[in-house]
Amino acid sequence: MKIPLTFQRVATLALFVIASNSSASNLPVGLILDLDADRGLTLQEGDRVAKWENQITQFPAKDFINRDQGRKEAGSGRPTLKKELPELNGHHALVFLQQELTCLNEDAFDSLSQGGGSTWFCVLAVHPQRVGLEDVNSFFGNLRNDHNYEGIWGCFKDDNTLWWGARNGLTFGRFDRNNPQVIGPKLTTGQFVVVAGRMDAGTPAAQLDLFLNHLPAYSSEEIPVNPKANPSCLSIGQERDAINHPGHESFDGEIARFLIWSRPLSDSEMIVTFNSLATLYGLTNAKDSLPSTPDVSPKNLTNNSSATP
Repeated sequence: MKIPLTFQRVATLALFVIASNSSASNLPVGLILDLDADRGLTLQEGDRVAKWENQITQFPAKDFINRDQGRKEAGSGRPTLKKELPELNGHHALVFLQQELTCLNEDAFDSLSQGGGSTWFCVLAVHPQRVGLEDVNSFFGNLRNDHNYEGIWGCFKDDNTLWWGARNGLTFGRFDRNNPQVIGPKLTTGQFVVVAGRMDAGTPAAQLDLFLNHLPAYSSEEIPVNPKANPSCLSIGQERDAINHPGHESFDGEIARFLIWSRPLSDSEMIVTFNSLATLYGLTNAKDSLPSTPDVSPKNLTNNSSATP
């Protein structure tokens, strides 16, 4: 995965980072999901979010919506919009309190764990976690709703230790070789950071990497790849479309941005993306710890709603 990081290469890659008012060729190849709390929201009752739209409009998975199925109170699963946060350089975030928004496209995100590889980035802050399934407080996941619950997921332990993983569907266990847990650091409550995960492409096995704010990877694990795994709907704020127990495995915290590529980004692409997110959202503590790279203007991380992956 490591590629020599020359100034020319990084400067070129900087032009690829989610550019505004540019053609789709300026996006990193394979970008399939861009959820941005600054745009694409449908609000109800003032600040309750009923829908969050994918800014990559040509990808078949478009809308992440509120799900009432399984909840005792209609609308209780909607996160809340917080506007113009000083700690995010004036950008917005969605507050999830054991809530979720789910894309009902069953198959759009299956390939992320079937051998093609994937990369995700998230700008988030954690709140204290509440009682649910021990040490499973998920901020995203597309686990299947039955069988051996295959798919990928990102979570926090009850003490806000970050982790993510993939489940290949060959066994049910939690946690084992077929269901590894890539464990990161304990995060500070209320502090926004940039977290990311990368799954290598290929079979029969792939490496899972976990990152916080910069490279190199904080930790890594390996998983046997099952090309026949059948994940399900992707949820933000939950590990799956958990209509049988909504909120039970959800995290409490705030999300400003969530991105997915359907391939593993190179190290140099990872650095540029970390740097760009830190600049856009004013995450000075994160940016100060990044490797030195050419400046990337915050305007280059706004959206192009006509982009194709």
